[in-house]
Amino acid sequence: MKRNVLVGIAALILFAVLVFLLWRPKKDASMLLVNGVIYSVNAAAPSAEAIAIEKGRILALGSSDDILSSYASQQIIDLQGKGVYPGFIDAHAHVEGLGASLLILDLTAAPSVEEIQRRVRERVAIGDAISWIRGRGWDQNLWQNKLFPTKSMLDSVTKDIPAYLVRVDGHAVWVNSKAMELAGVTNATADPEGGRIERDEVGNPTGVFVDRAVGLIASALPPPSDQERMRAVELAIRACLKVGLTEVHDMGVDLEGIEIYRTLIREKRFPFRVYVAIDGIGETWDHFQKTGPELGEPDSRLIIRALKLYADGALGSRGAALIEPYADDPGNRGLTLIRQDSLQEAAAEALAHGFQVCTHAIGDRGNHIVLNAYENAFQHGNIKGADVRFRVEHAQVVTPDDIPRFSFLGIIPSMQPTHCTSDMYWAGDRIGREREKGAYAWRSFIKSGSIIPGGSDFPVESPNPLLGFYAAITRQDVHGWPKGGWHAEERMTREEALEAFTSWAAYASFQEKTKGTLEVGKLADLIVLSNDIMKVEPNLIPETVVDITMIEGEVVYSSGAVVPPTQ
Repeated sequence: MKRNVLVGIAALILFAVLVFLLWRPKKDASMLLVNGVIYSVNAAAPSAEAIAIEKGRILALGSSDDILSSYASQQIIDLQGKGVYPGFIDAHAHVEGLGASLLILDLTAAPSVEEIQRRVRERVAIGDAISWIRGRGWDQNLWQNKLFPTKSMLDSVTKDIPAYLVRVDGHAVWVNSKAMELAGVTNATADPEGGRIERDEVGNPTGVFVDRAVGLIASALPPPSDQERMRAVELAIRACLKVGLTEVHDMGVDLEGIEIYRTLIREKRFPFRVYVAIDGIGETWDHFQKTGPELGEPDSRLIIRALKLYADGALGSRGAALIEPYADDPGNRGLTLIRQDSLQEAAAEALAHGFQVCTHAIGDRGNHIVLNAYENAFQHGNIKGADVRFRVEHAQVVTPDDIPRFSFLGIIPSMQPTHCTSDMYWAGDRIGREREKGAYAWRSFIKSGSIIPGGSDFPVESPNPLLGFYAAITRQDVHGWPKGGWHAEERMTREEALEAFTSWAAYASFQEKTKGTLEVGKLADLIVLSNDIMKVEPNLIPETVVDITMIEGEVVYSSGAVVPPTQ
Protein backbone atom coordinates (compact mmCIF):
# COMPACT_ATOMS: atom_id res chain seq x y z
CA MET A 1 0.00 0.00 0.00
CA LYS A 2 2.73 2.44 1.01
CA ARG A 3 4.68 1.55 -2.12
CA ASN A 4 1.66 2.25 -4.33
CA VAL A 5 1.21 5.67 -2.71
CA LEU A 6 4.85 6.56 -3.39
CA VAL A 7 4.54 5.45 -6.99
CA GLY A 8 1.41 7.57 -7.36
CA ILE A 9 3.11 10.61 -5.88
CA ALA A 10 6.11 10.16 -8.19
CA ALA A 11 3.80 9.92 -11.18
CA LEU A 12 2.00 13.11 -10.17
CA ILE A 13 5.32 14.93 -9.78
CA LEU A 14 6.49 13.71 -13.19
CA PHE A 15 3.17 14.77 -14.73
CA ALA A 16 3.47 18.20 -13.13
CA VAL A 17 6.99 18.62 -14.44
CA LEU A 18 5.91 17.65 -17.96
CA VAL A 19 2.99 20.09 -17.81
CA PHE A 20 5.31 22.86 -16.65
CA LEU A 21 7.80 22.13 -19.41
CA LEU A 22 5.09 22.05 -22.06
CA TRP A 23 3.12 25.02 -20.82
CA ARG A 24 5.71 27.17 -19.10
CA PRO A 25 5.39 30.84 -20.05
CA LYS A 26 7.92 32.22 -22.51
CA LYS A 27 10.39 34.80 -21.33
CA ASP A 28 10.20 38.25 -22.88
CA ALA A 29 12.92 39.44 -25.25
CA SER A 30 13.22 42.74 -27.06
CA MET A 31 14.34 41.00 -30.26
CA LEU A 32 14.89 37.52 -31.68
CA LEU A 33 17.14 36.67 -34.62
CA VAL A 34 16.34 33.22 -36.04
CA ASN A 35 17.23 30.93 -38.93
CA GLY A 36 20.78 32.17 -39.25
CA VAL A 37 24.34 30.87 -39.15
CA ILE A 38 25.83 32.53 -36.10
CA TYR A 39 29.60 32.71 -35.66
CA SER A 40 30.07 33.54 -32.01
CA VAL A 41 33.92 33.66 -31.99
CA ASN A 42 33.53 31.84 -28.67
CA ALA A 43 35.46 28.57 -28.69
CA ALA A 44 33.19 27.07 -26.01
CA ALA A 45 30.09 27.47 -28.22
CA PRO A 46 31.28 28.46 -31.68
CA SER A 47 27.98 28.35 -33.58
CA ALA A 48 24.23 28.69 -33.21
CA GLU A 49 21.13 29.44 -35.28
CA ALA A 50 19.36 32.07 -33.22
CA ILE A 51 19.87 34.81 -30.65
CA ALA A 52 17.57 36.37 -28.07
CA ILE A 53 18.30 39.97 -27.06
CA GLU A 54 17.02 41.92 -24.08
CA LYS A 55 18.01 45.38 -22.82
CA GLY A 56 20.82 45.63 -25.34
CA ARG A 57 22.52 42.42 -24.30
CA ILE A 58 22.52 38.84 -25.47
CA LEU A 59 20.00 36.81 -23.50
CA ALA A 60 20.45 33.41 -25.13
CA LEU A 61 21.87 31.58 -28.14
CA GLY A 62 20.72 28.25 -29.53
CA SER A 63 18.71 26.58 -32.22
CA SER A 64 15.84 28.48 -33.78
CA ASP A 65 13.34 26.02 -32.30
CA ASP A 66 14.77 26.42 -28.80
CA ILE A 67 14.84 30.22 -28.96
CA LEU A 68 11.32 30.49 -30.42
CA SER A 69 9.90 28.07 -27.88
CA SER A 70 11.57 29.81 -24.93
CA TYR A 71 11.29 33.50 -25.76
CA ALA A 72 8.56 35.83 -26.97
CA SER A 73 9.18 39.09 -28.79
CA GLN A 74 7.33 41.51 -31.00
CA GLN A 75 10.54 41.90 -33.02
CA ILE A 76 11.64 38.76 -34.83
CA ILE A 77 14.14 38.91 -37.70
CA ASP A 78 14.24 35.93 -40.03
CA LEU A 79 17.88 35.81 -41.12
CA GLN A 80 17.08 33.56 -44.09
CA GLY A 81 20.20 31.48 -43.54
CA LYS A 82 22.61 34.42 -43.52
CA GLY A 83 25.70 34.70 -41.37
CA VAL A 84 25.81 36.68 -38.13
CA TYR A 85 29.10 37.87 -36.62
CA PRO A 86 30.17 40.02 -33.70
CA GLY A 87 30.25 43.68 -34.70
CA PHE A 88 33.53 44.42 -36.43
CA ILE A 89 36.02 46.62 -34.57
CA ASP A 90 38.64 48.63 -36.43
CA ALA A 91 41.61 48.70 -34.08
CA HIS A 92 43.39 51.58 -35.82
CA ALA A 93 41.60 54.35 -37.67
CA HIS A 94 41.03 58.11 -37.85
CA VAL A 95 37.35 58.95 -37.66
CA GLU A 96 37.41 62.68 -38.31
CA GLY A 97 40.06 62.14 -40.97
CA LEU A 98 37.70 59.82 -42.84
CA GLY A 99 34.88 62.34 -42.71
CA ALA A 100 37.18 65.18 -43.79
CA SER A 101 38.41 63.10 -46.71
CA LEU A 102 34.81 62.81 -47.91
CA LEU A 103 34.61 66.61 -48.08
CA ILE A 104 37.76 67.23 -50.13
CA LEU A 105 39.28 66.00 -53.41
CA ASP A 106 39.62 62.22 -53.44
CA LEU A 107 42.94 61.41 -55.09
CA THR A 108 42.97 57.75 -54.11
CA ALA A 109 44.24 55.47 -56.88
CA ALA A 110 44.88 58.41 -59.23
CA PRO A 111 47.12 56.74 -61.87
CA SER A 112 49.13 59.80 -62.88
CA VAL A 113 50.06 63.41 -62.15
CA GLU A 114 47.94 64.38 -65.15
CA GLU A 115 44.83 62.87 -63.56
CA ILE A 116 45.43 64.79 -60.35
CA GLN A 117 45.98 67.99 -62.33
CA ARG A 118 42.64 67.41 -64.06
CA ARG A 119 40.81 67.02 -60.73
CA VAL A 120 42.47 70.11 -59.27
CA ARG A 121 41.63 72.09 -62.40
CA GLU A 122 37.96 71.10 -62.03
CA ARG A 123 37.93 72.25 -58.41
CA VAL A 124 39.52 75.59 -59.33
CA ALA A 125 36.81 76.11 -61.94
CA ILE A 126 34.15 76.16 -59.20
CA GLY A 127 34.99 79.81 -58.49
CA ASP A 128 36.66 82.32 -56.21
CA ALA A 129 34.88 81.10 -53.06
CA ILE A 130 37.55 78.42 -52.60
CA SER A 131 40.32 79.64 -50.30
CA TRP A 132 42.45 76.46 -50.51
CA ILE A 133 42.40 73.40 -52.75
CA ARG A 134 42.43 70.43 -50.39
CA GLY A 135 42.85 66.79 -51.33
CA ARG A 136 44.11 63.43 -50.10
CA GLY A 137 45.18 60.09 -51.46
CA TRP A 138 47.96 60.61 -54.04
CA ASP A 139 50.58 57.88 -54.24
CA GLN A 140 53.57 58.28 -56.52
CA ASN A 141 54.12 54.52 -56.43
CA LEU A 142 51.10 54.17 -58.74
CA TRP A 143 52.62 56.44 -61.38
CA GLN A 144 54.85 55.35 -64.21
CA ASN A 145 58.03 57.10 -63.01
CA LYS A 146 57.29 56.60 -59.26
CA LEU A 147 58.95 59.95 -58.45
CA PHE A 148 57.70 62.55 -56.00
CA PRO A 149 55.71 65.32 -57.73
CA THR A 150 56.74 68.99 -57.73
CA LYS A 151 55.16 72.35 -57.00
CA SER A 152 55.42 73.38 -60.66
CA MET A 153 53.01 70.58 -61.56
CA LEU A 154 50.39 72.22 -59.35
CA ASP A 155 51.38 75.78 -60.28
CA SER A 156 50.37 75.01 -63.87
CA VAL A 157 46.75 74.39 -62.83
CA THR A 158 46.35 76.56 -59.70
CA LYS A 159 48.79 79.45 -59.51
CA ASP A 160 46.80 81.87 -57.34
CA ILE A 161 44.89 79.47 -55.06
CA PRO A 162 47.03 77.52 -52.57
CA ALA A 163 46.92 73.75 -53.00
CA TYR A 164 47.49 71.26 -50.17
CA LEU A 165 47.35 67.60 -51.19
CA VAL A 166 48.02 64.93 -48.56
CA ARG A 167 49.72 61.68 -49.54
CA VAL A 168 47.71 58.48 -49.09
CA ASP A 169 49.53 57.55 -45.86
CA GLY A 170 49.14 61.02 -44.30
CA HIS A 171 52.91 61.35 -43.86
CA ALA A 172 53.63 63.77 -46.68
CA VAL A 173 51.98 66.72 -48.46
CA TRP A 174 52.38 68.08 -51.96
CA VAL A 175 51.80 71.82 -52.32
CA ASN A 176 52.09 74.59 -54.89
CA SER A 177 54.17 77.76 -54.73
CA LYS A 178 51.26 79.80 -53.36
CA ALA A 179 50.90 77.50 -50.35
CA MET A 180 54.63 77.74 -49.66
CA GLU A 181 54.44 81.54 -49.94
CA LEU A 182 51.57 81.74 -47.44
CA ALA A 183 53.43 79.40 -45.07
CA GLY A 184 56.61 81.49 -45.32
CA VAL A 185 58.68 78.59 -46.64
CA THR A 186 61.75 79.66 -48.62
CA ASN A 187 64.98 78.15 -49.85
CA ALA A 188 66.48 79.03 -46.47
CA THR A 189 63.90 77.08 -44.46
CA ALA A 190 65.66 74.27 -42.60
CA ASP A 191 64.37 70.72 -42.23
CA PRO A 192 62.70 70.35 -38.82
CA GLU A 193 63.77 67.54 -36.52
CA GLY A 194 61.94 64.40 -37.60
CA GLY A 195 60.96 65.91 -40.97
CA ARG A 196 62.28 66.36 -44.46
CA ILE A 197 61.74 69.00 -47.16
CA GLU A 198 62.26 67.41 -50.58
CA ARG A 199 64.70 69.56 -52.55
CA ASP A 200 66.13 69.75 -56.05
CA GLU A 201 69.81 69.40 -56.92
CA VAL A 202 70.58 72.98 -55.84
CA GLY A 203 68.62 72.80 -52.57
CA ASN A 204 65.36 74.49 -53.52
CA PRO A 205 62.16 73.00 -51.98
CA THR A 206 60.33 71.01 -54.65
CA GLY A 207 56.87 71.13 -53.03
CA VAL A 208 56.79 67.84 -51.06
CA PHE A 209 57.10 67.91 -47.26
CA VAL A 210 57.56 64.68 -45.28
CA ASP A 211 56.51 63.86 -41.70
CA ARG A 212 57.33 66.72 -39.26
CA ALA A 213 58.00 69.05 -42.20
CA VAL A 214 54.27 68.83 -43.01
CA GLY A 215 53.68 71.19 -40.10
CA LEU A 216 55.54 73.97 -41.89
CA ILE A 217 52.68 74.14 -44.41
CA ALA A 218 49.82 72.94 -42.22
CA SER A 219 50.31 75.94 -39.95
CA ALA A 220 49.03 78.20 -42.73
CA LEU A 221 45.82 76.22 -43.33
CA PRO A 222 42.61 77.88 -42.14
CA PRO A 223 41.31 75.67 -39.32
CA PRO A 224 37.96 73.92 -39.86
CA SER A 225 35.01 75.27 -37.92
CA ASP A 226 33.39 73.27 -35.12
CA GLN A 227 30.43 72.66 -37.43
CA GLU A 228 32.70 71.34 -40.18
CA ARG A 229 34.45 69.02 -37.76
CA MET A 230 31.17 67.70 -36.40
CA ARG A 231 29.84 67.14 -39.90
CA ALA A 232 32.99 65.19 -40.76
CA VAL A 233 32.57 62.94 -37.72
CA GLU A 234 28.93 62.23 -38.52
CA LEU A 235 29.76 61.42 -42.15
CA ALA A 236 32.47 59.03 -40.99
CA ILE A 237 30.16 57.26 -38.54
CA ARG A 238 27.58 56.77 -41.27
CA ALA A 239 30.25 55.25 -43.52
CA CYS A 240 31.46 52.96 -40.73
CA LEU A 241 28.02 51.60 -39.90
CA LYS A 242 27.41 50.81 -43.57
CA VAL A 243 30.44 48.51 -43.66
CA GLY A 244 29.68 46.74 -40.39
CA LEU A 245 31.91 48.59 -37.96
CA THR A 246 30.41 48.97 -34.51
CA GLU A 247 33.53 50.42 -32.88
CA VAL A 248 36.73 52.17 -33.90
CA HIS A 249 39.96 52.73 -32.02
CA ASP A 250 40.50 56.39 -32.97
CA MET A 251 44.25 56.92 -33.09
CA GLY A 252 45.02 60.53 -32.25
CA VAL A 253 42.22 62.75 -30.97
CA ASP A 254 42.48 66.22 -29.42
CA LEU A 255 40.27 67.88 -26.79
CA GLU A 256 38.04 69.45 -29.42
CA GLY A 257 37.52 66.11 -31.13
CA ILE A 258 36.66 64.48 -27.81
CA GLU A 259 34.13 67.23 -27.11
CA ILE A 260 32.50 66.54 -30.48
CA TYR A 261 32.00 62.93 -29.42
CA ARG A 262 30.57 64.02 -26.08
CA THR A 263 28.16 66.43 -27.76
CA LEU A 264 26.91 63.81 -30.21
CA ILE A 265 26.43 61.29 -27.39
CA ARG A 266 24.61 63.86 -25.26
CA GLU A 267 22.31 64.73 -28.18
CA LYS A 268 21.70 61.03 -28.96
CA ARG A 269 23.28 61.40 -32.40
CA PHE A 270 25.98 58.80 -31.83
CA PRO A 271 24.93 55.22 -32.72
CA PHE A 272 28.53 54.05 -32.45
CA ARG A 273 31.45 53.30 -30.12
CA VAL A 274 34.90 54.89 -30.02
CA TYR A 275 38.02 53.96 -28.07
CA VAL A 276 40.18 57.10 -28.04
CA ALA A 277 43.95 57.38 -28.09
CA ILE A 278 45.01 60.93 -27.20
CA ASP A 279 46.98 62.68 -29.92
CA GLY A 280 50.53 62.80 -28.57
CA ILE A 281 52.21 64.88 -25.91
CA GLY A 282 50.60 68.31 -25.56
CA GLU A 283 47.56 70.14 -24.23
CA THR A 284 45.18 67.20 -24.46
CA TRP A 285 47.62 64.85 -22.74
CA ASP A 286 48.26 67.44 -20.01
CA HIS A 287 44.50 67.62 -19.40
CA PHE A 288 44.03 63.87 -19.08
CA GLN A 289 47.03 63.39 -16.86
CA LYS A 290 45.05 65.46 -14.35
CA THR A 291 41.65 63.83 -14.91
CA GLY A 292 42.72 60.25 -15.64
CA PRO A 293 41.14 57.78 -18.09
CA GLU A 294 37.43 57.79 -18.92
CA LEU A 295 36.12 54.24 -19.08
CA GLY A 296 32.73 55.03 -20.50
CA GLU A 297 30.37 53.17 -18.19
CA PRO A 298 27.61 52.23 -18.42
CA ASP A 299 27.24 52.02 -22.22
CA SER A 300 30.87 52.44 -23.33
CA ARG A 301 30.07 54.70 -26.27
CA LEU A 302 33.24 56.68 -25.54
CA ILE A 303 36.34 55.36 -23.79
CA ILE A 304 39.49 57.47 -23.37
CA ARG A 305 42.30 55.25 -22.14
CA ALA A 306 45.29 55.44 -24.48
CA LEU A 307 48.09 57.76 -25.62
CA LYS A 308 49.17 57.78 -29.28
CA LEU A 309 52.84 58.43 -30.06
CA TYR A 310 54.97 58.31 -33.22
CA ALA A 311 58.36 56.63 -33.55
CA ASP A 312 58.88 57.05 -37.29
CA GLY A 313 57.25 57.88 -40.62
CA ALA A 314 55.82 55.77 -43.44
CA LEU A 315 57.39 53.32 -45.87
CA GLY A 316 55.84 54.81 -49.01
CA SER A 317 57.37 58.24 -48.39
CA ARG A 318 60.65 56.68 -47.16
CA GLY A 319 60.14 58.07 -43.68
CA ALA A 320 59.92 54.71 -41.87
CA ALA A 321 63.06 54.25 -39.75
CA LEU A 322 65.16 51.34 -41.02
CA ILE A 323 68.26 49.73 -39.53
CA GLU A 324 69.93 49.57 -42.96
CA PRO A 325 69.35 52.15 -45.73
CA TYR A 326 66.47 51.92 -48.17
CA ALA A 327 67.25 49.55 -51.01
CA ASP A 328 66.07 52.18 -53.51
CA ASP A 329 67.52 55.21 -51.69
CA PRO A 330 71.05 54.45 -50.43
CA GLY A 331 72.08 56.67 -47.55
CA ASN A 332 68.50 57.20 -46.35
CA ARG A 333 67.48 55.24 -43.23
CA GLY A 334 64.22 57.13 -42.71
CA LEU A 335 63.14 59.42 -39.89
CA THR A 336 62.85 58.93 -36.14
CA LEU A 337 60.21 61.20 -34.64
CA ILE A 338 60.99 60.60 -30.97
CA ARG A 339 64.12 59.58 -29.09
CA GLN A 340 64.08 56.29 -27.19
CA ASP A 341 64.58 58.02 -23.82
CA SER A 342 61.72 60.44 -24.53
CA LEU A 343 59.46 57.56 -25.51
CA GLN A 344 60.42 55.70 -22.35
CA GLU A 345 59.62 58.78 -20.27
CA ALA A 346 56.22 59.17 -21.93
CA ALA A 347 55.49 55.47 -21.39
CA ALA A 348 56.32 55.83 -17.70
CA GLU A 349 53.99 58.84 -17.44
CA ALA A 350 51.19 56.84 -19.07
CA LEU A 351 51.73 53.93 -16.69
CA ALA A 352 51.60 56.28 -13.72
CA HIS A 353 48.24 57.68 -14.85
CA GLY A 354 46.57 54.44 -15.95
CA PHE A 355 46.87 54.88 -19.73
CA GLN A 356 47.80 52.43 -22.44
CA VAL A 357 50.42 53.55 -24.98
CA CYS A 358 49.96 52.99 -28.72
CA THR A 359 53.06 53.94 -30.70
CA HIS A 360 53.26 54.19 -34.47
CA ALA A 361 56.27 52.23 -35.73
CA ILE A 362 56.65 50.97 -39.29
CA GLY A 363 60.35 50.36 -39.96
CA ASP A 364 62.52 47.75 -38.26
CA ARG A 365 64.56 50.46 -36.51
CA GLY A 366 61.37 52.23 -35.38
CA ASN A 367 59.97 49.00 -33.97
CA HIS A 368 63.25 48.19 -32.21
CA ILE A 369 63.28 51.61 -30.55
CA VAL A 370 59.71 51.17 -29.30
CA LEU A 371 60.29 47.66 -27.96
CA ASN A 372 63.37 48.85 -26.06
CA ALA A 373 61.57 51.88 -24.62
CA TYR A 374 58.57 49.83 -23.51
CA GLU A 375 60.77 47.13 -21.99
CA ASN A 376 62.77 49.67 -19.99
CA ALA A 377 59.57 51.38 -18.78
CA PHE A 378 58.17 48.02 -17.62
CA GLN A 379 61.38 47.12 -15.79
CA HIS A 380 61.68 50.49 -14.04
CA GLY A 381 58.02 50.37 -13.01
CA ASN A 382 58.12 46.68 -12.06
CA ILE A 383 55.22 46.18 -14.47
CA LYS A 384 54.15 43.04 -16.28
CA GLY A 385 53.63 44.09 -19.89
CA ALA A 386 50.62 41.83 -20.48
CA ASP A 387 48.74 43.67 -17.74
CA VAL A 388 49.00 47.08 -19.41
CA ARG A 389 48.67 45.91 -23.04
CA PHE A 390 50.93 48.48 -24.65
CA ARG A 391 50.66 48.42 -28.44
CA VAL A 392 52.81 49.00 -31.49
CA GLU A 393 50.70 50.41 -34.28
CA HIS A 394 51.53 48.97 -37.74
CA ALA A 395 54.65 46.86 -36.97
CA GLN A 396 55.08 46.55 -40.72
CA VAL A 397 58.79 45.72 -41.02
CA VAL A 398 60.28 43.92 -38.02
CA THR A 399 63.56 42.01 -37.69
CA PRO A 400 63.11 38.25 -37.09
CA ASP A 401 64.75 38.61 -33.67
CA ASP A 402 62.28 41.28 -32.58
CA ILE A 403 59.09 39.42 -33.55
CA PRO A 404 59.11 37.06 -30.51
CA ARG A 405 59.90 39.99 -28.20
CA PHE A 406 56.34 41.27 -28.69
CA SER A 407 54.79 38.19 -27.07
CA PHE A 408 57.56 37.85 -24.50
CA LEU A 409 57.10 41.44 -23.32
CA GLY A 410 53.29 41.36 -23.53
CA ILE A 411 53.24 44.01 -26.30
CA ILE A 412 50.45 43.88 -28.88
CA PRO A 413 51.22 44.30 -32.62
CA SER A 414 48.22 46.22 -33.98
CA MET A 415 48.31 45.67 -37.74
CA GLN A 416 46.32 46.57 -40.85
CA PRO A 417 46.03 43.76 -43.43
CA THR A 418 45.26 46.03 -46.39
CA HIS A 419 48.53 47.89 -45.85
CA CYS A 420 50.20 44.70 -47.04
CA THR A 421 48.13 44.39 -50.20
CA SER A 422 48.50 48.10 -50.97
CA ASP A 423 52.28 48.10 -50.44
CA MET A 424 53.24 44.72 -51.92
CA TYR A 425 53.73 46.15 -55.43
CA TRP A 426 56.68 48.29 -54.33
CA ALA A 427 57.64 47.18 -50.79
CA GLY A 428 60.40 44.97 -52.15
CA ASP A 429 61.93 47.96 -53.93
CA ARG A 430 62.04 49.86 -50.64
CA ILE A 431 63.40 47.18 -48.33
CA GLY A 432 64.88 44.45 -50.54
CA ARG A 433 64.05 40.77 -50.63
CA GLU A 434 65.73 39.79 -47.36
CA ARG A 435 63.79 42.29 -45.22
CA GLU A 436 60.54 41.25 -46.92
CA LYS A 437 60.68 38.15 -44.70
CA GLY A 438 59.85 40.33 -41.68
CA ALA A 439 57.28 42.50 -43.48
CA TYR A 440 53.58 42.28 -42.61
CA ALA A 441 54.54 39.00 -40.93
CA TRP A 442 51.20 37.96 -39.44
CA ARG A 443 51.82 34.21 -39.29
CA SER A 444 55.23 34.72 -37.68
CA PHE A 445 53.69 36.95 -35.01
CA ILE A 446 50.87 34.48 -34.30
CA LYS A 447 53.26 31.51 -34.15
CA SER A 448 55.38 33.41 -31.62
CA GLY A 449 52.33 33.85 -29.35
CA SER A 450 50.98 37.27 -30.32
CA ILE A 451 47.46 38.26 -31.20
CA ILE A 452 46.95 40.80 -33.98
CA PRO A 453 44.14 43.35 -33.61
CA GLY A 454 43.00 44.19 -37.13
CA GLY A 455 42.46 47.67 -38.49
CA SER A 456 42.52 49.72 -41.67
CA ASP A 457 44.15 53.05 -40.75
CA PHE A 458 41.34 54.72 -42.68
CA PRO A 459 41.30 57.10 -44.50
CA VAL A 460 44.69 55.71 -45.59
CA GLU A 461 42.79 52.57 -46.61
CA SER A 462 39.10 51.83 -47.10
CA PRO A 463 37.13 51.55 -43.84
CA ASN A 464 35.57 48.29 -45.11
CA PRO A 465 36.78 45.53 -42.73
CA LEU A 466 35.81 42.86 -45.25
CA LEU A 467 38.68 44.06 -47.43
CA GLY A 468 40.97 43.61 -44.44
CA PHE A 469 39.56 40.13 -43.81
CA TYR A 470 40.13 39.23 -47.48
CA ALA A 471 43.68 40.61 -47.46
CA ALA A 472 44.50 38.70 -44.28
CA ILE A 473 43.52 35.31 -45.69
CA THR A 474 44.80 35.77 -49.27
CA ARG A 475 47.57 38.40 -49.31
CA GLN A 476 46.21 39.26 -52.76
CA ASP A 477 44.57 42.32 -54.25
CA VAL A 478 40.90 42.19 -55.23
CA HIS A 479 41.90 41.03 -58.71
CA GLY A 480 43.61 37.94 -57.29
CA TRP A 481 47.18 39.16 -57.78
CA PRO A 482 49.67 37.71 -57.17
CA LYS A 483 48.64 34.13 -57.78
CA GLY A 484 48.89 32.23 -54.50
CA GLY A 485 49.43 35.41 -52.48
CA TRP A 486 52.40 37.68 -51.70
CA HIS A 487 54.54 35.75 -49.19
CA ALA A 488 51.58 33.43 -48.71
CA GLU A 489 53.30 31.72 -45.79
CA GLU A 490 52.31 34.73 -43.66
CA ARG A 491 48.55 34.47 -44.30
CA MET A 492 45.98 34.20 -41.50
CA THR A 493 43.29 31.55 -41.36
CA ARG A 494 39.69 32.72 -41.66
CA GLU A 495 39.17 32.10 -37.97
CA GLU A 496 42.18 34.25 -37.10
CA ALA A 497 41.13 37.02 -39.46
CA LEU A 498 37.67 37.08 -37.86
CA GLU A 499 39.25 37.23 -34.40
CA ALA A 500 41.50 40.08 -35.56
CA PHE A 501 38.49 42.31 -36.24
CA THR A 502 36.42 41.14 -33.26
CA SER A 503 37.78 39.47 -30.12
CA TRP A 504 41.44 40.44 -30.58
CA ALA A 505 40.50 44.06 -31.19
CA ALA A 506 38.27 44.00 -28.10
CA TYR A 507 41.15 42.60 -26.02
CA ALA A 508 43.48 45.32 -27.29
CA SER A 509 41.17 47.91 -25.70
CA PHE A 510 40.47 45.99 -22.46
CA GLN A 511 36.89 45.26 -23.56
CA GLU A 512 36.92 41.49 -24.04
CA LYS A 513 34.42 41.00 -21.19
CA THR A 514 31.71 43.05 -22.90
CA LYS A 515 32.20 42.64 -26.66
CA GLY A 516 34.16 40.94 -29.40
CA THR A 517 32.25 37.64 -29.14
CA LEU A 518 28.57 36.70 -29.11
CA GLU A 519 27.99 35.31 -25.63
CA VAL A 520 25.22 35.50 -23.05
CA GLY A 521 25.51 38.75 -21.11
CA LYS A 522 27.65 40.58 -23.66
CA LEU A 523 26.53 43.63 -25.60
CA ALA A 524 24.35 42.86 -28.62
CA ASP A 525 26.72 44.46 -31.12
CA LEU A 526 26.51 42.32 -34.24
CA ILE A 527 26.30 42.31 -38.02
CA VAL A 528 24.53 40.28 -40.71
CA LEU A 529 26.36 39.76 -44.01
CA SER A 530 25.09 38.93 -47.48
CA ASN A 531 27.64 36.10 -47.88
CA ASP A 532 29.05 33.60 -45.40
CA ILE A 533 32.64 34.85 -45.35
CA MET A 534 33.78 31.76 -43.45
CA LYS A 535 32.79 29.49 -46.35
CA VAL A 536 32.46 31.33 -49.67
CA GLU A 537 35.24 31.47 -52.24
CA PRO A 538 37.69 34.23 -51.30
CA ASN A 539 36.99 36.23 -54.47
CA LEU A 540 33.39 36.71 -53.28
CA ILE A 541 34.40 38.31 -49.98
CA PRO A 542 35.14 41.81 -51.38
CA GLU A 543 31.69 41.73 -53.02
CA THR A 544 29.98 40.92 -49.72
CA VAL A 545 27.84 43.67 -48.24
CA VAL A 546 26.45 44.33 -44.79
CA ASP A 547 22.71 43.69 -44.51
CA ILE A 548 22.33 44.75 -40.86
CA THR A 549 24.54 46.52 -38.35
CA MET A 550 23.24 46.36 -34.79
CA ILE A 551 24.59 48.14 -31.73
CA GLU A 552 23.26 47.33 -28.29
CA GLY A 553 20.27 45.52 -29.76
CA GLU A 554 19.27 48.37 -32.09
CA VAL A 555 19.44 48.22 -35.88
CA VAL A 556 21.56 51.24 -36.82
CA TYR A 557 22.04 50.33 -40.47
CA SER A 558 20.09 48.14 -42.87
CA SER A 559 20.62 47.46 -46.56
CA GLY A 560 16.96 46.42 -46.83
CA ALA A 561 17.82 42.87 -47.91
CA VAL A 562 16.85 41.54 -44.48
CA VAL A 563 13.96 43.73 -43.41
CA PRO A 564 14.14 44.66 -39.71
CA PRO A 565 10.80 44.39 -37.92
CA THR A 566 8.86 47.46 -36.91
CA GLN A 567 8.07 48.17 -33.28
